[in-house]
This record gives sequence, structure tokens and C-alpha cells, in this order.
Amino acid sequence: MLQNFFILCSGADSSILKNCSEGEQNKYAGIGATVFFTAVMAFIASSYALYTVFDSLLAAIFFGLIWGLLIFNLDRFIVSTIKKRDGMGSELLQATPRIVLAVIIAIVISKPLEMKIFEKEINQVLLEEKNAMTLENKEQLALQYTPTVEKLNQDIAGLKNEISTKEAETNALYDTYISEAEGRAGTMLLGKGPVYAEKREKHDTALAELQQLKEANTVKIAGIEAQIASLNTEYAEVVKNSQPIIDGFDGLMARINALDKLPWLPSFFIFLLFLAIETSPIIAKLLAPKGEYDLKLEDEESTLKTWVQQKVQQREQVLATDTALNVKIYTELKEEEAVYAYKKQKAEELLKLQADAFQELQIKSL
Repeated sequence: MLQNFFILCSGADSSILKNCSEGEQNKYAGIGATVFFTAVMAFIASSYALYTVFDSLLAAIFFGLIWGLLIFNLDRFIVSTIKKRDGMGSELLQATPRIVLAVIIAIVISKPLEMKIFEKEINQVLLEEKNAMTLENKEQLALQYTPTVEKLNQDIAGLKNEISTKEAETNALYDTYISEAEGRAGTMLLGKGPVYAEKREKHDTALAELQQLKEANTVKIAGIEAQIASLNTEYAEVVKNSQPIIDGFDGLMARINALDKLPWLPSFFIFLLFLAIETSPIIAKLLAPKGEYDLKLEDEESTLKTWVQQKVQQREQVLATDTALNVKIYTELKEEEAVYAYKKQKAEELLKLQADAFQELQIKSL
């Protein structure tokens, strides 16, 4: 039962193979098993690759099954179309395009499995790339907010500097009227005279202006700080909303690119393994000697080819003979007086009928 299934997978003619030796049947069962398990590996590899794309197990299994069946059909076709010939050169010539196709299939099959085998290493590479993308994203978004925030901070610094300047001016007026009262400056007279009162009034006026300035600038600074806080909140929200896009950067293409950044030698040996599996049925048929099955298949094909050639040749002979007979018959008929007289009579009758019909048509048109 299992042997018959693998023989079916090999693409061999079971009606011919069942009349061959047990060893010949085992050879083609082995080729069919290789074709079958290659398709199974293709199914597993494509299902994993599609799962990274769709994030759906059912969709990955469904499309992976279709891909596995496609690879199975291609491999079966490749193996079944390689015919054993008398010369190795002709066999290599017919196998070359099939080997190229097998190499392409091996690459397609091996790449998803490489991603699964090196999944941890790929995740590490993706993590580093995501971290770099996160920092770059924050820097790019900050460029949209930093100039505005800096301008607002400069405005705050200007308001605070205005208060400091006014405080320094008020303090200077305070020192002036105190020095006048103590007789250390101005009139150099001890006591609170008219000059002292004038300087004290200037100081009090400046102090009131300072208080008003502080209150006004405090309100302005609070408003600007609120704007800065709002911008910082908006920036944090934008960063938060863009982060899921970066976190989702682990699709099929991202993983393939991450795999390419890993050392190439392990991936190359995995590719060689699948290349050996994929081309093994072809290589086995090329290296195997011409067996009983090949001889019987060649016999049936040559028998059919000879029979078809005979039928084509017979049809050509029948056509040539029939053509020659027709030429001879019509040549002889051309010389028969009775046939000539009969055709002449019919032609005259036809011309008379045509003339009568034309006359009737002309009379009706009058």
C-alpha cells in the first residue's frame, strides 16, 4: 500500500512497473518518497512564512497546503519527464532546465525554515533595529516641537529677566534713599529730609511697578508653561501612537533582511541540504543505470511511435493515390463528347433563363 503510494508520487507508469522486478519497484518507490517528503517540507516552510504574513493559523495552513501540492506536482513532473537515454550527454541536456527549476524550489523552501531555525537570532536583530527606529522616530518627531518649545522657553526667560532688571532697579533706589537718610550719600545730612522723601517716593513707585510686573509676568509665564506642557503632552501622544507601527516591524520582508545580516555560512549549508533533497530524485535517475522499467517504457514508446508513423505514411499514400486517380479520371472525362454536349446544353438553358428573367425585370420597371 505504502509502496504503491510512493510509486504514484514518482510519476512512474504503475502498469509497467508492476511487471518489473522488486528492486526496480523499490527504486521508484524511493524516488517517490523523496518527492513526497520534499512537498511536506515545502508545506511546513510555506505555512510558517505565511503565518508571519497573515498571523492566522488557518490561512497559513490552507495556503501552505496549496503551495505544498504545487511543489509536489512540479517535482513529480520533473522526475517523470526525465527519460533514460543511451548517452549521458543527452540525459544531462534534458535534465539541465529541471535542475535549475529544482534549485529555485530549494531556495523557496529553505528560506522560511532558515527564519524559523534562526528565529531567536532574528528577533535579536529586529529588537536592535526597533530600538534604533524608536530613537530615530523620537528625534524626528521632536524636530516638529523643539523649536516652538525653545521659543516659549526664551519668552519665559525674557519675562523673568524683565523682573530681575526691575528688582535691581528697585533695590538701587532703596539703597539710595537709605544712604540719604544715614548721611552716607546725596546731601550727606543725617535724617529724613525733603531729599530723602523724594528718593523714598521714587523707590515706592518702583516697588509698586515691580509688584505689578511680577503679577503680570507670572500670569504670562504660567500661560507659556501651560503651552509647553500641552506641546510635551502632544509630543508624547504622537510618539505613543507611532510606537505600535515600529513594534509591528517583524513581517516577512523584515525577517528576511534580518536573516541576511546574520553570518551566511549556516544559512548556506541549510540551503545546500534542501538543494540536495530537491535534486536527489533527478540525480538518482541520472546516475542509475538503464533499468528494466526504462527498457519496457522505451519499448512501449517506440512501438507507439512506429505505429503512428505507419498510419501517417499510409494516409499519405492513400492521399497520393486518390489524387492520381482523380487527375486521370477527370482527364479522360474532359475528352468525352457526350459529357461536353450535356454540359453545353445545360449552359444554354441557364443563359436562356437568365435572359428571360432580366427581360421580365426590365418590363416591371417601366
